[in-house]
Amino acid sequence: MPEEFYLLYALMVACEAGFWVVLLLALAARYLLRRERLSRALLVCLPLIDSLLLAFTATDLRRGMTATFAHGLAAAYVGFTVAFGGLAVKWADVRFAHRFAGGPAPVPAPSRVWALIRYELQLWGRCLVACLITMTLVEALIQLVGPSAATEPLLAWHQHALGCMVIWLVFGPVWGLATAWRRAG
Repeated sequence: MPEEFYLLYALMVACEAGFWVVLLLALAARYLLRRERLSRALLVCLPLIDSLLLAFTATDLRRGMTATFAHGLAAAYVGFTVAFGGLAVKWADVRFAHRFAGGPAPVPAPSRVWALIRYELQLWGRCLVACLITMTLVEALIQLVGPSAATEPLLAWHQHALGCMVIWLVFGPVWGLATAWRRAG
């Protein structure tokens, strides 16, 4: 595998690490340093990380690289970050505030049957949004470069996204319903 492929994977890992580092810096600025404006400025940088990954992916394909699994994975990474990023920020914010600023304890995930199913359906809804964003980005990358044999491997990401939707449905809401009824009974 050529080095360019590894570069894209490394960039995705760097973007994920960068997301959490910038988020922790934003929370530290807010709760430890009491610098609200700095915290907001850092939080605004979170989408820029995804934009850089997407721009690099598009540039890589425009330079004539044959599309690979990594190019589709970059689109999926951005799709899932857009759909779940806000939830991750809220999750981290509540825990950071509780630990370092005397905030209320985080509310655990629901355990009652219908509340749990509603929660799992909301997460699955985010999964649907993430997969739709992924498929849209994949199509945008294909159109940017032009449909050809070089971009054909990206089309498999439509199947990956649909498979993700089904698997999440089964192991999210359906599994939650099956196990919640068993626990309740």
